[in-house]
Amino acid sequence: MFWEKKLAQWVEEVKAKANIPARLVLWDGQQHDFGTFAAPAVTLKVNSASALPLLLEPSLDNLGEAYVKGKIDIEGKLSDIINISYSLARSTVTNASKLARVRRYFNHSKSSDKKAVQYHYDVSNEFYKLWLDENMVYSCAYFENGDEDLATAQIKKIDHILTKIQVQPGQRLLDIGCGWGALVLRAAQKFGAKCVGVTLSQNQFDLATRRVKDAGLEGQIEIRLQDYRDVQGQFDRITSVGMFEHVGRKNLPGYFQKIHDLLTDDGIAMNHGITSTDYDSGETALGGGEFIDRYVFPDGELPHIGLALESMQRGGLEAFDVESLRRHYARTLDIWADNFEAKAEIAKQLVDDEKFRIWRVYLAGCAYAFENDDVSIYQVVCRKAGRSATTLPWSRRFMYEKAL
Repeated sequence: MFWEKKLAQWVEEVKAKANIPARLVLWDGQQHDFGTFAAPAVTLKVNSASALPLLLEPSLDNLGEAYVKGKIDIEGKLSDIINISYSLARSTVTNASKLARVRRYFNHSKSSDKKAVQYHYDVSNEFYKLWLDENMVYSCAYFENGDEDLATAQIKKIDHILTKIQVQPGQRLLDIGCGWGALVLRAAQKFGAKCVGVTLSQNQFDLATRRVKDAGLEGQIEIRLQDYRDVQGQFDRITSVGMFEHVGRKNLPGYFQKIHDLLTDDGIAMNHGITSTDYDSGETALGGGEFIDRYVFPDGELPHIGLALESMQRGGLEAFDVESLRRHYARTLDIWADNFEAKAEIAKQLVDDEKFRIWRVYLAGCAYAFENDDVSIYQVVCRKAGRSATTLPWSRRFMYEKAL
């Protein structure tokens, strides 16, 4: 009786505030509508009473947990499901502002970082192949004209990066968090660089090593299963794409100091990473960050772009070009989510039901977050601080000229 009364009250409050085109169907057949409509866009099926405490405080974390654990099932277009999840959270969660400001710090030891990275990336190479492009580039693509397919946009992203940092034949390039090797392969094949790629993922290391061998580039590319903190030597160019989210906010100055120490005096580096739009905490609103930390990216921390730039300066680096790719990542994630939906039956054969549900809502939820400026992403090109200003190009024209 208590839960029935509480539930009815909650539905009426949401309906009065937001008029959401969603229907709640309980395990006993009872129905509650969150709005006035001819037919619901989304139907939430509650499988047991154990879901009710989560639903009655529907942060993105709670809604995600209820879905991932099979306490609820959801019918409807995935984009509608995500939109309505955000609407329910905004309409109900009384401590939404608090949820957006809870600052979390993690240890980020070498062992804990390796464990976190392997949790995320070592699902299986076959799983990632289902929804990534043919080169398995797992980072924001670059849609130069806006109408490219994913594979073309990913190659354009890599070329955009390598052109920005002015890679020349014979230069030594370090790629921190090299993934399955797409960037170092492109840098060697098209730009003539000598490359080292490091990753903490065994699956990525194995496949990237095989791809280098298959391309006949073993004399030009070395793939290492190595923490970036253990890399030694000097490099003319350094790239870090989708990796610094694992570093930790407190560790960012040390991370950039390491890049500084690995760069030659006239070297150039580029950091491509996701940022929060909340400066104080680095968290995303309505509990989204808690869900991602628990189920997707353990120990991940997002800095605001201001904190990233400050940390870069404290690490001895001068940022001289900053570009937002938020619209590009929203589109990339939309394509990934569509690919995932199209291959859903195959994905279910590769991972268990919980993992499938995690990735389904994660990809679509991230697309929404980038589209609506809950998070962003920046490419920052930098070099050692204190160098003469006359050594920089006079304009950005060289970045948009056709590659060699």
